Amino acid sequence: MPHFTKPAAGSWTENYPELGTAPVDYTDSIDPTFFEAEREAIFKRTWLNVGRVERLPRTGSYFTKELPSAGKGMSVIIVKTKDGSIKAFHNMCRHRGNKLVWNDYPHEETSGTCRQFTCKYHAWRYSIDGDLTFIQQEDEFFNVDKSQYGLVGVRCEVWEGFIFVNLDQNAKPLVDYLGPLAKGIEGYPFHEMTEVYSYKAEVGSNWKLFIDAFAEFYHAPVLHQKQYTAEEAAKIQKHGFEALYYELASPHGMISTWGGQSPPADLNMVKPMDRVLRSGLFGPWDRPEVIEKLENLPPGVNPAKAKQWGIDSWHFFPNFMLLIWAPGWYLTYHYWPTAVDKHIFETTLYFVPPRNARERLAQELAAVTFKEYALQDANTLEATQTMIGTRVVRDFPLCDQEILLRHLHKVTGDYVKEYQKNGAAH
Repeated sequence: MPHFTKPAAGSWTENYPELGTAPVDYTDSIDPTFFEAEREAIFKRTWLNVGRVERLPRTGSYFTKELPSAGKGMSVIIVKTKDGSIKAFHNMCRHRGNKLVWNDYPHEETSGTCRQFTCKYHAWRYSIDGDLTFIQQEDEFFNVDKSQYGLVGVRCEVWEGFIFVNLDQNAKPLVDYLGPLAKGIEGYPFHEMTEVYSYKAEVGSNWKLFIDAFAEFYHAPVLHQKQYTAEEAAKIQKHGFEALYYELASPHGMISTWGGQSPPADLNMVKPMDRVLRSGLFGPWDRPEVIEKLENLPPGVNPAKAKQWGIDSWHFFPNFMLLIWAPGWYLTYHYWPTAVDKHIFETTLYFVPPRNARERLAQELAAVTFKEYALQDANTLEATQTMIGTRVVRDFPLCDQEILLRHLHKVTGDYVKEYQKNGAAH
């Protein structure tokens, strides 16, 4: 994978001349017609991460995933089959179209373990491999061949324990789609980090605006200044902030930045609670053994090989972000659009299981501290959505540190143009 360095008088953006440097048109975040085109061009045709293999520990383990981004009511079942493989199916009974797997509320996701799926409406049954196995009063039907009425399959593939689905049966393989940025982090011990904390919220903004918020650290000294001690805030405000490294492998991109606080060089620079629990925003200060024992991290992690490295953040288009933190944990973001000005935001933090109460409290402090930061980021989004929706201004200048934003909006536009040119005709 290419490794770029920023020249003293140059920029990261100049490594990607196709992006240009002109102000970026944000009409793509307020136009309902464009949003519907995104659904068809992107969310029905690209690989979407829906979770981790640890959610499916045994044969018959399953969970459902709502995919409003791909269309109203779209829902899939992900299940571990008898041969140990993971499959996905549209969550629809083949008899009268009832939603097959749900509990009390049909729009809520669910999970569990079963031997078969049984429709609540007329008790048609399906094996965990998707085959129709039983029709209630089968002799009342007219020459129904059960082999022709199995569940409708969805493309499903796994990379490093992350489960992806694709509604396009003709899409290229997942590993090819994820490309060199994903290849560079293969081998990271994701499977060892099974202590999970999750947050979910409906946000009143276009899905791309929240990705924009997490795709640059230019905002950190301003938006998050109250999270620092006064001394640290003054220092950051004085010098500003610039990340260590940026790389694009279209349609994906990554950013690597400072912040290796494990522990900080000056303990007076952090809050008393952080000092007591040896933890904070960047996670527990004491690296887990699984990280300490690694001879080398995968080559794509900390690509600048900086001593004070803190976070690597990958954006796998369209709506999945993966962050590896220097102290030895990771988190994911998902952005599921429901309307041009609304989306469901999900974040999940993963740690190595704690060995004692102090380690557990350290992880909980990291999870709560992160939530506070995320709320600060989300707090700006509805204000942004409201104002760009007025169309008083359409084009906005982006700096060199906002290269991933420039890339996201270009790639999104390119997908829609390609679909409108070719795909919509099929």
